[in-house]
Amino acid sequence: MNKNVRPLGALAAASALLLAAGCGGGTAGTGAAADQPGQLDVVTAFYPFQFVAERVAGPHATVTSLTQPGAEPHDLELTPRQVASVSTADLVVYERTFQAAVDEAVDQSGNEHVLDVAAVVPLQPLAAGEHEEHAGEEHAEEGEEEHDHGGLDPHVWLDPTQMVTITTAVRDQLSTLDPDHAADYQANAAALEAELGGLDQDFRTGLASCRRTEFITTHTAFGYLAKRYGLSQIGITGLSPDAEPSPARIAEVQQEATEHGVTTIFYETLISPAIAQAIAGDLGLATDVLDPLEGITESSRGQDYVAVMRSNLTALQKAGGCS
Repeated sequence: MNKNVRPLGALAAASALLLAAGCGGGTAGTGAAADQPGQLDVVTAFYPFQFVAERVAGPHATVTSLTQPGAEPHDLELTPRQVASVSTADLVVYERTFQAAVDEAVDQSGNEHVLDVAAVVPLQPLAAGEHEEHAGEEHAEEGEEEHDHGGLDPHVWLDPTQMVTITTAVRDQLSTLDPDHAADYQANAAALEAELGGLDQDFRTGLASCRRTEFITTHTAFGYLAKRYGLSQIGITGLSPDAEPSPARIAEVQQEATEHGVTTIFYETLISPAIAQAIAGDLGLATDVLDPLEGITESSRGQDYVAVMRSNLTALQKAGGCS
């Protein structure tokens, strides 16, 4: 197991103090309180990867998330304790370019046991017709930083079939680190992959016959899902959920809503619904939640990834007039 402390520049002293105090897996973020003797220490960047790691590892690992419940993962800043946890973890599961603070911590840590999800599920650019609202000139004048995803969509976990690929990669990593329990990791992964396969089939069936395939959402996070199931995503604010759409973009969205007979403007649980409500109010449309599953809170429509994805399916069916 990888428990050696590596230099972290200015944070080296803080890391050493934390380790001397008995820093365990549970201090990295959210998850189990502490690892038990013989357990692996798995640190994940945010909820979807935490979900997979917990399901595959079972009792053989303590799994924590660097992103607290209810926090917007795009804007994550790490504490010295969290940076130290990245260095000492037996496995880190993250996605490069999604959270700059996690990328930096991984690079500084020297930890060789990391799984970059973007390396097993190649990221894709926004599909034709999807909108990326950078508001570059306005925000540049105000000195605001934009999220930099390298022009690629990071939201691979919203396609259940890609979650199967991630599950397999986590299984392989855990089996290599802990071969004594490889059979358990194999069985746990197989069970999760079967559940994800059932979810995929439900989406295929549930969205096979819809009066409208276009949907409008504040956060352009659903490109992989839309492509998988034959839908067309119209984003208001682009990949950055906290970006402010320009007046011109709002007018464009209103026109597209009218042209496509859209009935619903979707918003998400971790971001203010004000923009969606304003657009919907102007057009006399409904609003509803389409959850990008970047975190689970008490407001989430389900207690885990699969349950919230099924809620998303129900919302899309209702908005699309699917039979």
